[in-house]
Amino acid sequence: MTAKARILIADDEPHIRRILQFLLEEEGFEVHMAEDGEEAWKAVASFQPDLVLLDVMMPRMDGFAVLEIIRAGFETARLPVILLTAKGEEQDKVKGLAGGANDFIVKPFNHEELLLRVSNLLEATRREREANPLTGLPGNRAIDREIQNRIDHDQEFGFMYIDMDRFKSFNDKYGYSRGDRAISFLAGVLVGITQKYGSGREFVGHVGGDDFVVVANSKDTERLAHRIIREFDEGKTDLHDDEDFKNGYLEIESRNGQVERFPLISLTLAMVCDCRGRFGHPAELSDTLVELKRYGKTKPHSVVVQERRSADNKPEMVAIIVNRETPDDATGDPTS
Repeated sequence: MTAKARILIADDEPHIRRILQFLLEEEGFEVHMAEDGEEAWKAVASFQPDLVLLDVMMPRMDGFAVLEIIRAGFETARLPVILLTAKGEEQDKVKGLAGGANDFIVKPFNHEELLLRVSNLLEATRREREANPLTGLPGNRAIDREIQNRIDHDQEFGFMYIDMDRFKSFNDKYGYSRGDRAISFLAGVLVGITQKYGSGREFVGHVGGDDFVVVANSKDTERLAHRIIREFDEGKTDLHDDEDFKNGYLEIESRNGQVERFPLISLTLAMVCDCRGRFGHPAELSDTLVELKRYGKTKPHSVVVQERRSADNKPEMVAIIVNRETPDDATGDPTS
């Protein structure tokens, strides 16, 4: 359950307000109460709640009017609202949902159901706010929270950072619409591979632009990484014009009128297969991945770069060029 979220209760019945206040404060929420509709819409601005429990029938201004004000405001348009309706008032439910309510609860209400609806709506709203608008995948805050949670619980996990190489030249050649298509394609590859070949505990996040992360079980990380590279390289044919793909490069005119050639887009996938016990914060893991990614981007083709330990326990960077024939447990030549 989401703790310390702010919830506004707007209901003209004192005993309903008291019950709701008790239930929600017991769960760790911060609660503010309003006795009528006019108090309610003013409290939305002053209290800045994360969710509103809004009774339909109230004096001075009913719940529908308050909901209309909430949805009309730029900063409150997406504020989650649960309507409280009297039993049997089906027309209120329909009118409320049509007016933009996220959910409704019928009075008298079941306490457990109410808490679940509040918690689920808050969680759904949080995920929506944190998601990348292009791919719908979790963004940076969710990524850091996922990593920190696995660190805090001493879980074994592997981490992959996936970056599309020469994406800028691709955008310059084909435009931002094709660039978005390439990003969406990569997101689909990551989600599809983890769902098809993973254990069910994978996490796929979108850092931004053409950068993604995947968190997986340690034993699955390398195998999934190779499949991701193969799937992307096999599918990127459709992202380029036929002539460009046949040539193996993009020709782009620079600002001074000179034509320059750039290799086709590819992936650098930097990974650490066993993160357990090594890192105390997501930033420490990120620092390790930066060096691996920098080394991988010196390669002209899609590559998996990982950190391994040599016979004398020194860290080494291993680059693997992945193709259709590369086995999932392939090893590469170390470069320290």
